[in-house]
Amino acid sequence: MLARWRAAGLVVPSLLTLALLPILIGLGNWQWHRKAWKEDLIAKIESRRTAEPVSYPAALARYVKNGDVEYLHVRVTGTFDYGREYHLYAPTTASQGWDIYTLLKPAGGLPAVFVNRGWVPDEFKDPSKRAGGQIAGPVTITGLIRLPEHRGWFTPTNNYAANRWFWRDLDAMQWGAQGPPSASQFSAEKQHAYAPFSIDADASPPNPGGWPRGGTTQINIPNNHLQYVVTWYGLALTLIGVFGVFASQRLKETEDQDPSLKP
Repeated sequence: MLARWRAAGLVVPSLLTLALLPILIGLGNWQWHRKAWKEDLIAKIESRRTAEPVSYPAALARYVKNGDVEYLHVRVTGTFDYGREYHLYAPTTASQGWDIYTLLKPAGGLPAVFVNRGWVPDEFKDPSKRAGGQIAGPVTITGLIRLPEHRGWFTPTNNYAANRWFWRDLDAMQWGAQGPPSASQFSAEKQHAYAPFSIDADASPPNPGGWPRGGTTQINIPNNHLQYVVTWYGLALTLIGVFGVFASQRLKETEDQDPSLKP
């Protein structure tokens, strides 16, 4: 048997096939597990998004416990500090626009939290043009918790002074237009407590005057793992088939040249 395979030049191809096959099968198994994990994640997010909102103190306690609060539906009552409004660039296919982040100071001395109150087109970026939406006094907000994000490779740098933001940098939002403070200012400013997350306000109830328009959260979690499973397992089967045909042809050619090698 071994002599026939040596004569047919199949030893090295066989070893390569045996080395590649478990790799392809392993990648298929890994994608299968990733598929199950992604489906659980999507189901968890959908469950949180549609659930009754939890209280703000409960959300803070949950964050301290395990940090697992992304997309948690929460309710908080407080007063907006409209002097702490930031504009996050959020263009759409229809218009240039901005998500409006405003600092909310909750009742009872709880940590302040930045709320994405919603989207405005470029012409309503100036707060004076949407004065009806600047609600005075205590308000109750419901929305989805969002954890801080990291700047992408191709994401522009936030322009603190011009109040043009391109990614959700909650730490920098604490410092305002001047950007991060000096070392001497840092410890004093940090005495003010801020929530470790922001809140995307729900679309309902709408703000007076219609702007900002809430409900901006986009939950687009691709789940293409089944395609990857089929691809890797398919490659494994293809490898077996190709090697089988190749080996059969090589053995036949070798045996035709040297009948003594026939089994």
